[in-house]
Amino acid sequence: VSAPLTRESAEAKSDRNGDEKQEASDKPDKSEKKSAVAVRSGSFWLTRIVLLRSVAFIYFVAFFVAYSQNKQLIGDRGLMPCKEYLRSVKRYVGGKIGSAALAYTPTLLWFLDWDDMDTNLDGIALAGLVLSGFVLLAGRANTVIMFLLWVLYHSLVSVGWESQLLETGFLAIFLCPLWSLTQLPEGCPPSRISIWTFRWLIVRIMLGAGLIKIRGDRCWRDLTCMDYHYETQPVPNPMSYYMHHSPWWFHRFETLTNHFIELIVPFFTFLGRRMCMVNGILQILFQVALIISGNLSFLNWLTIVPSLACFDDAALGFLFTSGHGGVKRTVCRIQQEEAAGQTPPPTRGMLIRRVVNVSLAILIGYLSIPVVLNLLSSRQVMNTSFDPLRIVNTYGAFGSITKERTEVVFQGTSSADPQDPAALWEEYQFVCKPGGVTRRPCLISPYHYRLDWLMWFAAFQTYEQNEWVIHIAGRLLANDSTVLSLLAYNPFEGRPNPRWVRGEHFKYRFSTPGSASAAQGKWWIRKRLGPYFPPLDLVGLRKYFSSRNWPHPDLH
Repeated sequence: VSAPLTRESAEAKSDRNGDEKQEASDKPDKSEKKSAVAVRSGSFWLTRIVLLRSVAFIYFVAFFVAYSQNKQLIGDRGLMPCKEYLRSVKRYVGGKIGSAALAYTPTLLWFLDWDDMDTNLDGIALAGLVLSGFVLLAGRANTVIMFLLWVLYHSLVSVGWESQLLETGFLAIFLCPLWSLTQLPEGCPPSRISIWTFRWLIVRIMLGAGLIKIRGDRCWRDLTCMDYHYETQPVPNPMSYYMHHSPWWFHRFETLTNHFIELIVPFFTFLGRRMCMVNGILQILFQVALIISGNLSFLNWLTIVPSLACFDDAALGFLFTSGHGGVKRTVCRIQQEEAAGQTPPPTRGMLIRRVVNVSLAILIGYLSIPVVLNLLSSRQVMNTSFDPLRIVNTYGAFGSITKERTEVVFQGTSSADPQDPAALWEEYQFVCKPGGVTRRPCLISPYHYRLDWLMWFAAFQTYEQNEWVIHIAGRLLANDSTVLSLLAYNPFEGRPNPRWVRGEHFKYRFSTPGSASAAQGKWWIRKRLGPYFPPLDLVGLRKYFSSRNWPHPDLH
């Protein structure tokens, strides 16, 4: 009796084991699940999303800066009204708004009502904020949106500043499908040509910066430039104070590292996938170090963007989740279909897109010829465009280093006689520019205070070379709210207007940690060099303002 029961038990057990094995085979094991979301190298679907979001972030910051400050700087009552600039361009090209005017200054402002330029500037900036905000949050865009962003920013840069974002934004136009807003449009895979245009951009940026240094200031060759840079850069931050006081050998190491990253590392781009990623990593770390040690606007953040093109989907996969329905799983499926030869034949639209991509490569190559010749020239120039649309530009930074920091300090007095030794002169304070010696350096990157930056340049020139400085003085005499909105402190707020305003020229240097000055809370030590411009009043400025077609402050 026991034998048949044992045999039956064994058969039942065998059946159960078989069922369990079948169930186990039906379930994907952990290794299979893991491999299902392991993105392979060689594609750039995820890279495109990262690039688009990064470009959109920079656009958003740039348009926000424009919205916050353009009216005060280039608006109807701005320090340098763009309306006057456009009128001068119109006269220069023959008095007509046509192709010549557009080629000289490409901007939508030509076609808008000049009677209310503030509204025009705000409208352009707000449209840019909306479009860039959408791309930043959604991680998707099409050619139309990216083209509009480029046109909108071009309209501000043509009457303002900053070309690197224009080139980066132009390249981003060709990353996207024409109409579709799908995050992974399978009918429009990322073009390797488009990816390589970004890589070519970071190569040119870094080589331009490195070569202008080697050919420029002697301190870059004797490795002493970093002894001065942190103290004399346009807008230092709190970390600049401590970096300036680093040991001498650390400053030598910094300078050598700078040369290595700017002159050697860019060539890694052409040495295969791994070395290209090494270039991307080092460039990003380099820019992060610059962001930490100073307020250089969004320029360092912008320089990170083309560095991201050094990474493919496999390298950037960690930035995306592996959940069902996510873009990472979709990319894996697309890659598996391509590996199995299951991709559909190219459509007419895809073939047209290939022609557009090849045309882009030809255009960038052609426009790069004068840029490369400039890089090879002993008379290299930096931050210059050779085409009116600023599609391919030359770059460079800090070819020469100022060894001493000078500042212009605006002062006002209520005294009737500016020459009276008893006159009390009170100082205006800018938002970030050094002024009061106990004010801690600000930390604002990637935001940017343009007037503070311009004052840095004015300090080692004369007011005759920067007439807008006198324009500021006139506005301060009238307690003009437009200009005062760009400052941090007005000593005459809630009081009668100052009778006189003057500019004083000072030499600044960082205090030494642990010194008596530092113990008193002083970040800076300053010494008066003399007057930058003499005391001015509204009566004396009337003729000066009238000759430059500036509205007299007391008439507002």
